[in-house]
Amino acid sequence: MARRKEKDQLALFAFEPEPEPETKGVGAARQPEEVEALGRELPAGIHLGGSTWSFPGWAGLVYDRVYPQSKLAREGLAAYARHPLLRGVGIDRTHYMPVEAWELAQYREVVPESFRFLVKAHDACTLARFPDHARYGVQRGQENTLFLDPKYAADQVVAPFVEGLGAGAGALLFQFAPQSLGTPGGFAERLHAFLTALPRGPVYAVELRNRELITADYGDALAAAGACHCHNVHSRMPDVRVQARLAGSSRGPMTIVRWLLGPGMKYEEAGRLYAPFNRLAAPDPAGRRAVADLAREAQGAGRPFLCTINNNAEGCAPLSVIELAQTILSGE
Repeated sequence: MARRKEKDQLALFAFEPEPEPETKGVGAARQPEEVEALGRELPAGIHLGGSTWSFPGWAGLVYDRVYPQSKLAREGLAAYARHPLLRGVGIDRTHYMPVEAWELAQYREVVPESFRFLVKAHDACTLARFPDHARYGVQRGQENTLFLDPKYAADQVVAPFVEGLGAGAGALLFQFAPQSLGTPGGFAERLHAFLTALPRGPVYAVELRNRELITADYGDALAAAGACHCHNVHSRMPDVRVQARLAGSSRGPMTIVRWLLGPGMKYEEAGRLYAPFNRLAAPDPAGRRAVADLAREAQGAGRPFLCTINNNAEGCAPLSVIELAQTILSGE
């Protein structure tokens, strides 16, 4: 019944409609009773959500109508957080430049106390060398002197997070892009020194795209610092259950997942194929079951579970959240 109603609803959005003129506020879409029931049944410690929230194509699914992307970015979070299953979200803009505490506080003020954020750290913390890309200006291709600098991270990343959102508002994510980071053992040692030098309080998470770096030494470094591995569903990486085993994820204070891409897909390709992100264009039941396994394991161990889903995973993050919640609860 739930899937039939969702299909009926999605038939209204076979094309991307033109945004209506801006009016005051962003309204939330009314949810089917089946989705409301899922929200009541899903355990409180399981936080699911999107990589962000500013997609006009989510009209009828999350928002009551089509709004401009800029308006959703500024004002849409409160309506997003009214969805019974959207209990968390990623914040990506912090990856490109530091964000001040007052800006983060605006997000905290419009969501329930139980809502959780996965906030990316400024990439100056995690790039050994700046990529040869125009956005890095005169620094492109140069060695990064701020790489794994705990003082810079504490001042520019941790302090605004704690002041703006609160130490218990979710997790700070240090995402390491594919790059040359030395030997697995050497990287683990340097990562441990960095994490243990950061202020205590927030949950710190680490995401890797170099699969060879996920070793027992890496897991030990995280455990010793009280940090978490961020499991990522991505074509470059092993199955998230394998990541959990290699990294010893059961020792972390939280289980964190980012479901990013389907099998064999590239980010840009998926974005072109799946826009405007209002349907499950490429269901990935195997990936969904793997994420659900981690959620149930975390729930059984009494660890909070936070999973953000990108539209590029299956085509529509809010619909992926519904399917994932059903899979977690069914035990399939």
